[in-house]
Amino acid sequence: MFRRILIANRGEIAVRIIRACRELGIASIAVHSDADQHSLHTSLADESICIGPANATESYLHIPSLIAAAEICDAQAIHPGYGFLSESPKFATICRECNIAFIGPSPEAIALSGDKSLCRERVKEAGVPTVPGSEGIVQDPEEAQRIAHEIGFPVLVKASAGGGGKGMRIAHNDVTLANAVAMATVEAQAAFGDGGVYIEKFLENARHVEVQILADEHGHVISLGERECTIQRRHQKLIEETPCAVLSSSLRSKLAKAAVRAARAINYSNAGTVEFLLGPEGQFYFIEFNARIQVEHPVTEEVTGLDLVKEQLRIAAGEPLGYSHVRPTGHSIEARVYAEDPENNFMPCAGEVGRCHLPSGPGIRVDTHIFPGYTVPRYYDSLLAKVIARGRDRNEAIARLSGALDEFTTEGMRNTAQLCARIVRSDSFRSGELTPSLIDSFLPKTK
Repeated sequence: MFRRILIANRGEIAVRIIRACRELGIASIAVHSDADQHSLHTSLADESICIGPANATESYLHIPSLIAAAEICDAQAIHPGYGFLSESPKFATICRECNIAFIGPSPEAIALSGDKSLCRERVKEAGVPTVPGSEGIVQDPEEAQRIAHEIGFPVLVKASAGGGGKGMRIAHNDVTLANAVAMATVEAQAAFGDGGVYIEKFLENARHVEVQILADEHGHVISLGERECTIQRRHQKLIEETPCAVLSSSLRSKLAKAAVRAARAINYSNAGTVEFLLGPEGQFYFIEFNARIQVEHPVTEEVTGLDLVKEQLRIAAGEPLGYSHVRPTGHSIEARVYAEDPENNFMPCAGEVGRCHLPSGPGIRVDTHIFPGYTVPRYYDSLLAKVIARGRDRNEAIARLSGALDEFTTEGMRNTAQLCARIVRSDSFRSGELTPSLIDSFLPKTK
């Protein structure tokens, strides 16, 4: 096992990794920008190093600064968390060249999973169902139009190097298709440095279900069950749960086996997530592979009893999984609480947190980095906390989560806790009738 690990991230995921390191007896080294000098992760880590100005491109995304910090503090490995450089094959390659272990998949697997059109073709060859669409990148508007007519409108234009909802547009006819391709290309180029886009059939009201996998470096790959992630805003998840309320045991088994095949198809190791769309008749389709720990990993931890971050560390250190099957029990639901105003088009709310109260009680877990007096920077993602509830069944998990969200308060700062509470209390959520548009009914009507 490693002795010293540098954490190339911030916020709640940096705190989460520090705690996992502590349990394994590993010294943790935090990095921070000028804006994060007094953040929680800098005080919890064994050591802390400033790596640059507030702008992420000059700090958390600046590879030379991160490598220099790792070498100065004699770190044997780097954990990238999620976001920032977690899915950068360039960063993983440089770590390898500097003889620093990258706690995640190989650079080759990251590059393949990040090229979404190529990854889609690879898993399709392995027998995993994929959404009908283009065979790779579309080269011009005429090709896009031809493919759209073949598979039928509506279609989804997606950035090949995309993620987080960026570089994604829906088109319902030829006119909107031309605009969608142009806009997605520009957005993808700006966000990822790669303007390539491909086209998929847009499956209306399909559920978003993903499967958590673990794969070691000795050829073992297992599924840890699925997560329901249909409740989203702007293609970003807001509420996640496990297990999915509408899966039969047969369909659950098919999804798990497809996820394992997808992981093997790209020679994957470490923790990863295989994302699927689930149709109303039980048909499912692969959409992408996330080569990192997910924001919503705690719900899987709650029903499996595993610590996925510690499993990441063990796998990166070359240890085998040591088990071939995990049986989840109970039900868990997570709500993401953002420093955003749902009543004002989710406007980010930077500034100082006044008095705050974090919920607790039976079956409640809160992953966060905030505290009274903490200043939420305007430079980064606005996630304040993840409130996770576990119950013996779904009804108990819902009751616990809704109560916990009622308790969550951040004086002087709007957040999404009450929006999430209203959603999980709704008849639609309780009945399991989830659609991507469900959140719209809880938002102010635009004029």
